[in-house]
Amino acid sequence: MRFTLHAPLAMLVCAVGLLTGCNVGPKYQRPNYSAPPAFRGVDETAVVSGEKNSLGDEKWATVYREPELQQLIQKALANNYDVRIAAQHILEQQAQVKITRSQQFPAITVGGTGIGATLPSSLGTQIPSPLVDGSFNLSAAWTPDFWGLYRKQTEAARAQLLAQTWAQRAVRLTLVQQVATAYLQLRALDTQLEITKETLKVRQDSVDLTKTLESGGSVPLSDVRQAEQLLYAATSEIPQLEQQIQQQENTIAFLLGENPGPIAHRDANALAPPPQDLPTGLPSQLLERRPDIQQAEAALVAANAQIGIARAQFFPNLSISASGGVGGDSLSSIFDPAGKTIYGIGTLTQPLFEGGKLRGQLQLSQETQKELVLSYQRTIAGAFRDVSNALIALNKQRAYREQQEKLVEAAKDATRLARIRYQGGSAGYLEVLTTDSNLFAAQLNLVSAQQGEALTLVQLYSALGGGWQS
Repeated sequence: MRFTLHAPLAMLVCAVGLLTGCNVGPKYQRPNYSAPPAFRGVDETAVVSGEKNSLGDEKWATVYREPELQQLIQKALANNYDVRIAAQHILEQQAQVKITRSQQFPAITVGGTGIGATLPSSLGTQIPSPLVDGSFNLSAAWTPDFWGLYRKQTEAARAQLLAQTWAQRAVRLTLVQQVATAYLQLRALDTQLEITKETLKVRQDSVDLTKTLESGGSVPLSDVRQAEQLLYAATSEIPQLEQQIQQQENTIAFLLGENPGPIAHRDANALAPPPQDLPTGLPSQLLERRPDIQQAEAALVAANAQIGIARAQFFPNLSISASGGVGGDSLSSIFDPAGKTIYGIGTLTQPLFEGGKLRGQLQLSQETQKELVLSYQRTIAGAFRDVSNALIALNKQRAYREQQEKLVEAAKDATRLARIRYQGGSAGYLEVLTTDSNLFAAQLNLVSAQQGEALTLVQLYSALGGGWQS
């Protein structure tokens, strides 16, 4: 039996000291970006700015206090497919980091062979019988990382892992925003359906009244037809609203990772106005909190490491291997010093000409890094825009809702007066039809205004980078 051992420890240890030597890649530096001193759209009477505390630092459960909405968000975070896929991406990249990092260490393998045979007597005089032979191998091979090639590859893999982590957080943030938005839209549709059904009752009473008056000869048949016109305008709205409600329930069920079905939506305070003392924090804090900004920076770190990987390709590559062992043709002679074998191999390769491939790879990595710098800066600019738009909407939607409430009150009084005048015979039914239609439209618009104002809290919270915190 023969025993063989590759890569003696002596040669491997000698190269260890060289590993921490050169690292040809550039050191990462965060690109400069001048943050504004304050967010545009801050209203001192409604939002507190310039403080370190920010709405974006709050957990979603403290921002969305409605029990129904909290339950929906909790289910979504646990079961949503996008969140689960993002979690798998992290696990996949963790495995990739292990694979990439393994290149920095020696590769050791073990194996062996054995042969045993009993030969025919006709061959026994020429070849010993039984025939016994074998070997046992322990091998190792190593390429020392003189120029930081493998270290840069590991750095890039770890940066990509960090990018995947922030990508998952971005998915969580988006999911919380989507569930909250869909729930508020659903409650708005519920309210519009309630208003439509109440309007339907009033208009049915109006049809009954005009029919009574027409049968007594007090009003013409055209008044009955105009009253029926109002009635059917309301009845035609109900199927459309019911359709939108059920489809919105299906949308939320999908976000929850469930099959289409009914969703609990009875909270009476869902469309309540947001608080007026919402802190935004400092604009510079946004760079550390927003997942999309952190993800863009992690991708930039990986691209910066790719430059080092491309530069390391220009330098020599040394591979070391060696062997040593003992062997024999029987178990009794396996440790016989006479059967000892030792050898070593070292290979040094230096690229000389590859048709511009290496320079092309370096240029590609450098240009990619420049592109990702612009993408990083663009993401920051987009984040500041999102916060500013949310603050502007928060202030203007409040003013719009307040004016819409006044419009509804005026439309109610105009409708009441028009019905009194009609019943007294001093006005035609056209006036009732006009004022009633205006009131119905104003009431539906008021619900839309309330929904828009409630959504500004969702938009501001998401724009400030809140929602991904556990």
